[in-house]
Amino acid sequence: MSQKLCEIAHSRAGDKGNTLILSLIPFQESDFNLLVKEVSVEKVKAHFRHQVKGEIIRHVLPELKALQFTCFEALTSGVTTSLALDAHGKSLSYALLEMEIDDSIGLYSFINFSNTSIAASDSTVPGPKTADTPESKRN
Repeated sequence: MSQKLCEIAHSRAGDKGNTLILSLIPFQESDFNLLVKEVSVEKVKAHFRHQVKGEIIRHVLPELKALQFTCFEALTSGVTTSLALDAHGKSLSYALLEMEIDDSIGLYSFINFSNTSIAASDSTVPGPKTADTPESKRN
């Protein structure tokens, strides 16, 4: 089973010249190890194959429970000379969250009940609470 990163994490983007910096932070600290295992440089490079022309370096930040990707040659010549609509690459953080990861290791078995994802083993919901989740209705 696969799931999109947006289901378990959020992302931020920054830039420096033609270099894009993407952070990936899980909503729940317990999902950090899954991100470390599943979100590799190779997978990110394949996901951004049309955007990132240079090297990608992954930094694992265990104290912050986050990953950071430094993507070289990613912003079509840099912010000040680019004709791109998103010269800073801010929308690429959302593009990263569209990447699918393998969830077959059994840590995250979700069922779909009227458009609400809830954990099969208990009633907690990964990620931010919404008005539609059973947990938020109890509070």
